[in-house]
Amino acid sequence: MTNPLIADCPDAVRAYLTLAEAEDRTAAVSLFVEDAHVTDDGHDYIGVTQIRAWLGRVASQYTYTTTPISTTSDAATRTTSVRCRLEGTFPGGLVDLDYCFQLDDSGRLERLTITPSANQPA
Repeated sequence: MTNPLIADCPDAVRAYLTLAEAEDRTAAVSLFVEDAHVTDDGHDYIGVTQIRAWLGRVASQYTYTTTPISTTSDAATRTTSVRCRLEGTFPGGLVDLDYCFQLDDSGRLERLTITPSANQPA
């Protein structure tokens, strides 16, 4: 993913967005700490085994493209939020999602929460 909006994001955030788009789940999972926590669509996935299964399920269910449209960061909490527009074969075909990444002290992904944006595209 070569989007200038994410150029200033932490390495792990940029890498996750790039690898997830390319469907390189093995490399994407390696960005997470062993006991990482992902929340997506109201479900929690804890640890790299569950995260690997979640990424595989998401990739096999739908075809979609992801375009970052805004970012915010808070260095004090090691949190980066990226709003992405997804377009694809899922119900509705268009949605904006907020990806909130929290990093550990070494810069690896510790927590990822994905929620629908409050402002959806028309």
